Amino acid sequence: MADNGKVITILTLLLAAFTDGYSTYAGGKSPVEHFTRAAAKEFAARGISVNSIAPGPMDTPFFYGQETPGRVAFHKSQAMGNQLTQIEDIAPIVRFLATEGRWITGQTIFANGGYTTR
Repeated sequence: MADNGKVITILTLLLAAFTDGYSTYAGGKSPVEHFTRAAAKEFAARGISVNSIAPGPMDTPFFYGQETPGRVAFHKSQAMGNQLTQIEDIAPIVRFLATEGRWITGQTIFANGGYTTR
């Protein structure tokens, strides 16, 4: 990677809000958060920032294919506006980190409509 680059990974809010049925998924994402912090330290001298974004349950076919209607309603009820995270909610954060957010590094940004505050 070139100096002054950006590494942006996508995690899950399940790092902070635990719910049944996702232990394998959350367990697979958890090491990436630790990688983010370690890599941010390792790459800092080269001006490379490393960050993660942890969205809430995403309004995508992947999500609906594994959830019952009751679970979908539960996840919606945990976020602002009783809705799931949209791709359009996350894309501007990625864009900011990739452009203007050079001084942010080693962070996980929870973008989930308040799901993790309840």
